[in-house]
Amino acid sequence: MKNHTMTAVGLALAASTVFAAAALAADLPLKPLPGDAERDHWLPEQVNAPGKLEALQAATGGEAVKFSGTQDRAIEIALIYPSADVSDFWARNYLALTKRLEQLGIDYNTTEFASRQIEHSLQATYATQVEQDADLYDYVIFGPSELATQADNIEKLSQNDGFLTYVWAFHTPLKQFETQPAAWFDFSSAYGAQVICSYMLDRLGKDITIAMNRGIPGVTDNQRSGDFKDCVMEKGGWSVAYEHYGEYQREGGFDGTNLILQAYPEATVIHNANTAMAMGSVEAQVAAEKHKEIFSTGWGGTGLELDAIRRGELNATPMRMGDDVGAATAEAIKAHMEGRAEELPLVFLGRITVAHDQLSLEEIDALEKEAFRFSGVGKLKR
Repeated sequence: MKNHTMTAVGLALAASTVFAAAALAADLPLKPLPGDAERDHWLPEQVNAPGKLEALQAATGGEAVKFSGTQDRAIEIALIYPSADVSDFWARNYLALTKRLEQLGIDYNTTEFASRQIEHSLQATYATQVEQDADLYDYVIFGPSELATQADNIEKLSQNDGFLTYVWAFHTPLKQFETQPAAWFDFSSAYGAQVICSYMLDRLGKDITIAMNRGIPGVTDNQRSGDFKDCVMEKGGWSVAYEHYGEYQREGGFDGTNLILQAYPEATVIHNANTAMAMGSVEAQVAAEKHKEIFSTGWGGTGLELDAIRRGELNATPMRMGDDVGAATAEAIKAHMEGRAEELPLVFLGRITVAHDQLSLEEIDALEKEAFRFSGVGKLKR
């Protein structure tokens, strides 16, 4: 039977942490950066004190260290997220969250409020319901259907001192918030761009000509493609022969690559901004028997990309450790319960490494197992 009465210790911890979040929001940014005036949000490096992100990443990727306190009841967690959609991101990170809590020795109950990505009003209704029932919950995890649309609901939840609010799938603390959520958990496309840029500069050297299959104009492609392009041009003197907008579709990668092969033979590298375009790109290269001549990238380190690397059709991809978001949230809950909330970053970024064709099959398998160490390798069973 669930006991929804929060202990005095729990109330004190929650109140102190919410107060700390509110104070931090008033003091942001910790450091200004160029372009601040043009952005409606803070960047992770502006809001995280030195070392805090790295410490949580290390705890998330390491062996579980048991919760040092005691519980007189299970903690109550509400999850408001578009888990009824096609993406398995939410289900996988739910599994990562709950399995990591079990490893940590934390007793918990969860209540899920599921929606589809387009059901903005339903999410708003859920947020209001949870906020009104604040005495039932200790932690609220909100995966917004869309950040701007749900901004008021996120702040409403963050301002409630009956529970702590965590945001999944975004890493952009909005400047408009007087009270920030306790933490944001996500993967950074900008960070992934820097990781793959560094790897490719080290491996391929300077003065390379590339072509790009970009996604859809917007923040994600600006980071995955634009930040990567800026990095290799500035640090390696690379030049870009052509940029094709493939709309994140397999057909877009296929058509863009065919055009590149025919019209821009000087391009020896093709950068793809997601899995679908990467699969279309390697299909076109294999059909033209050019896949041994072109260095190709994907994005995300999905199973399809790893299989293409194993076959020798894809060369490298920035690979997300996919279960990190859920596991890091469990670690944050433990830190809060132990009175160590001040050690946590405001923005957690999941680890991204490079999977590539110079790794052995055993090393690729090990990366895949690490990425999905809680939710399991292969297609997730619904």
